[in-house]
Amino acid sequence: MRLTELLRTDWPGLGGDAEITGLTADSREVAPGYLFAALPGSRHDGACFIAEALSRGAAALLVPEALEGRSADVPVVRADDPRRELALMAARYYPGAPETIAAVTGTAGKTSVVEFARQLWRAGGRRAASLGTLGIRADVPVADIAHTTPDPVTLHRAVDALARAGVDCLGLEASSHGLDQRRLDGLAIFAGAFTSFSRDHLDYHGDAEDYLRAKLRLFDTVMAIGGTAVVNADCAVAERVFAACRARSLDVVTYGRGQCDLALRAATPTAEGQRLALEIFGQPRDVMLPLGGEFQAMNALAALGLVLASGGDKEAAIAALARLQGVPGRLQGVGTLANGARVYVDYAHKPAALEQVLTTLRAMTAGRLVVLFGCGGDRDRGKRREMGEITARLANHAIVTDDNPRSEDPAAIRAEVLAGCPGAEEIGERGAAIAGAISALAAGDVLVLAGKGHEQGQYIGDEVRPFDDAEEARARIREQGGRTS
Repeated sequence: MRLTELLRTDWPGLGGDAEITGLTADSREVAPGYLFAALPGSRHDGACFIAEALSRGAAALLVPEALEGRSADVPVVRADDPRRELALMAARYYPGAPETIAAVTGTAGKTSVVEFARQLWRAGGRRAASLGTLGIRADVPVADIAHTTPDPVTLHRAVDALARAGVDCLGLEASSHGLDQRRLDGLAIFAGAFTSFSRDHLDYHGDAEDYLRAKLRLFDTVMAIGGTAVVNADCAVAERVFAACRARSLDVVTYGRGQCDLALRAATPTAEGQRLALEIFGQPRDVMLPLGGEFQAMNALAALGLVLASGGDKEAAIAALARLQGVPGRLQGVGTLANGARVYVDYAHKPAALEQVLTTLRAMTAGRLVVLFGCGGDRDRGKRREMGEITARLANHAIVTDDNPRSEDPAAIRAEVLAGCPGAEEIGERGAAIAGAISALAAGDVLVLAGKGHEQGQYIGDEVRPFDDAEEARARIREQGGRTS
């Protein structure tokens, strides 16, 4: 594609045209004919790698408008918002897209909602996919991804590939990082959901207001005008979301406990999950949901809202709620000991999510509720003590261990967590902590391994060591003669 075809209009001061064979913001990926986007970053400035990109054969550059003194023998695109410009270029370079794209933002629930939406679309006869923390989940073979919201070139390439493979409905996670860094810009998103809002990613955003503004970009900037937003009306910032929707002329479908379009009236736990009394646009419906916890009921309602907003068959979607399958690492039962004690794995790595999981399991526990958890390094330090306090309040016994310490001292991280739950047991090595926790379970006890969920590696220093909470727990359960799932 010619560079001038990638640009929205005649670009002033472009300095020529070029045949573009690829796009990247990583100088190491540049090949002859590529456009290199020299983006400013939190750790590295892309401008420092322009010479390397040119030596590798870059045919054009995308740089910030403010970058001074840069001349080259290739066309240079200067942009006030180069991240957004790269995303829009990627959308033109990879123009294919499923007929329906729905995006989900919020502090918790994104992964479950997009996966539930995929299942509901499929139940209605649509060929669907989900994209996010778990990679790409689809019924067609496509290349996988490595991040919740990948860089815009990778994202648009993946979306194009899904369309070429015949996928006509796509649910994708819209992380605050991805929205702030313009990675989803250029996608034709006609349905979006807002699930929840609580403390997270303050190491990146600085404060809660900046974090919220990033999430609201989905509604006030990214979504197509006239699309539909599915909003948790019980969320503390719901009015801010509604205002963002009005600014974009979006229709709104609400869900929650109150007077909502999709209302949860009652939830009765059963051995198989929970029986829900719902009102769907004013019509009472009873649904057997094969998943425990009110938060899972809310995630299912959000997914139902997205499917209905995108023209899905209402009766098929409601019926399919009874067949929803849980998401790996989300309140995932991994086994039962011979004495009946049960073990779960959950991705809860932020205060609100941990409180939600412990509250759910508390109601399902006849004996002690035991939680094993830690906090990640190089991330928001302020939540560490808070997560300790939540554990001290809701669990009978806590084991503080290592999560992903990254470049930080693991013992120092554990000390900050223990400040909130000084009575907790401390076992730094996660494998030893899991083994000890399982061996100490008595009849009626429930253990949840929190924080890593589906992850299959542990980040320690510059290494990523293979580690899977679920597999580690299953091995210990089998050693004790229990049953795994």
